[in-house]
Amino acid sequence: MLVQNKFLKYFSFILSFIFIAYVIYMIFTSYNIVKKQFIDIGDLTYVNQVRLDEYTLKLASFLTKDCQDNEICEVQSMLDFVTKIPYKVNESIARSSKQVVTQNFGDCDDKSNLLISMLKMKGYEAYFVLVPKHIFVIVNLKTKLANKKALYINDKRFYKLESTAILSKIGFPLKYTFDEIEAIIDPFKNKQLVYDKLEYK
Repeated sequence: MLVQNKFLKYFSFILSFIFIAYVIYMIFTSYNIVKKQFIDIGDLTYVNQVRLDEYTLKLASFLTKDCQDNEICEVQSMLDFVTKIPYKVNESIARSSKQVVTQNFGDCDDKSNLLISMLKMKGYEAYFVLVPKHIFVIVNLKTKLANKKALYINDKRFYKLESTAILSKIGFPLKYTFDEIEAIIDPFKNKQLVYDKLEYK
């Protein structure tokens, strides 16, 4: 039996249009998620969970409130907070800043996501360094630390921050060779850093 009702005809047309628009939206959203969070490193894919949100900003501001714009104090205060969070291997993908804090545990991925997110919210230039089975954060500081080696990328100084070592200090020793550095990543742009010169001195 043929349907002669014009209302049903237009209703089905509108419903089809909404469905197609929704599918296009989901494809576009999925593409953006992959573009912002997934990066291929050789044969592997790295997924970051960095956050630039109100929660991370409030946390970073609270931790650095007594530092009076002293960069060493600020970075060390944020690092101390992260290193005190118990280390526990996370079998799934890395978690966001809020998840790491509220659940009170994390592995190197999780804790590095929290640390670099807070650093970024406070205006620091910081990157992820991927090495075999580990990830750590490096941060650029205006101050040159006495008796601390730094990683120089194209002659720009960065200090290592080790989020998994309890009460570790800025300038934690680099125990990896340059050959073991799989990638240096800007997780906020989701891109690998391209560099011509790398030194540790």
